[in-house]
Amino acid sequence: MDARFDLFANQVTSKFVKRIITAGKVVDESGLPSATYELVKIRASQINGCGYCTDMHTKDALHAGEDPVRLNLVAAWHEATVFTESERAALALTEAATRIADGGSISDAVWADARKHFDDDQLGALIAAIAMINAWNRLNTIIRNPAGSYVPGQWG
Repeated sequence: MDARFDLFANQVTSKFVKRIITAGKVVDESGLPSATYELVKIRASQINGCGYCTDMHTKDALHAGEDPVRLNLVAAWHEATVFTESERAALALTEAATRIADGGSISDAVWADARKHFDDDQLGALIAAIAMINAWNRLNTIIRNPAGSYVPGQWG
């Protein structure tokens, strides 16, 4: 299976993707814990049905030393006991923000919980991370970028 479209071969999408990559460095350099950042990317990708991003971020998290049990339970985080309270707050915000298109919203309770666990810079990074992974999910699902062949570190 091949992708419908090569984002890096097209002049317009290549410029766009490079700018998203650059924007991502802001989150990488923020105070948001890297484990939380990966969990957010995995959960949004699962919700959006983006196999490419789910594959990438699961492998990146494993490569960085994340516990496979935690990764196996991301989709069932509500019932899992392996996530910290701050990770649970980040996952709740991720789910609410990712499901906006389903007629959802971010409740005051979800927002208050995130506010309780993250300072302004971390919360700003979390908001940016959620927006960015949703953009990546949409790009990759539109072009049907196939999952399974990603190797950790292949994009930088």
